[in-house]
Amino acid sequence: MTDKPTRGRRSKIDLLPNEVKRLLDEMLRDSRNSQQDVLDAVNEYIDQLGLPDEIKPSRSGLNRYSSRMEAIGKDLRDVREVSQALVGQLGDKPTGEVSRLILEIGRTQLFKAMMTANEKEGDVDIGMIKDAMLAAQRLESAAMQSHKREKEIRKAFADEAAAVAETVAKKAGMTAETVSSIKKEILGIA
Repeated sequence: MTDKPTRGRRSKIDLLPNEVKRLLDEMLRDSRNSQQDVLDAVNEYIDQLGLPDEIKPSRSGLNRYSSRMEAIGKDLRDVREVSQALVGQLGDKPTGEVSRLILEIGRTQLFKAMMTANEKEGDVDIGMIKDAMLAAQRLESAAMQSHKREKEIRKAFADEAAAVAETVAKKAGMTAETVSSIKKEILGIA
């Protein structure tokens, strides 16, 4: 796949109606379908919908689209695998460290994109930088909310467990001091 600039004209596949595009994407995701099977099914569906023949994608157009989607999918799978490996190494460390890792990956990708843009065009797109920084800000905000929610869930679980332990301990005839000690241990107040 080449990244050569085009005239900006959208491909026939990009112009397909949503329901046809959905079928196309769904069939391409299933590796059991050959490209010819996908092309035949899409063209048959276009006929069923009564759409004009002019919108039917060509074999080469489908191949270009499929190759582009596979390259994007490969990049996403690679990022997911690396992220899972790195998060696996972090284990149960605070969410903040995972957020820092994700932000660092984002910074690295932003730097690469800016360097590529600079090499190709000589200028860096300020809009891209603004969008990337806004995305980083939103990511950090989401990470903070997730961390806060995780803490709330853990506290609610500890409260519930302490209440159950207190009830069970009282029924077992334990002293108030022992019950209080167990409850404090569960809640992490010890």
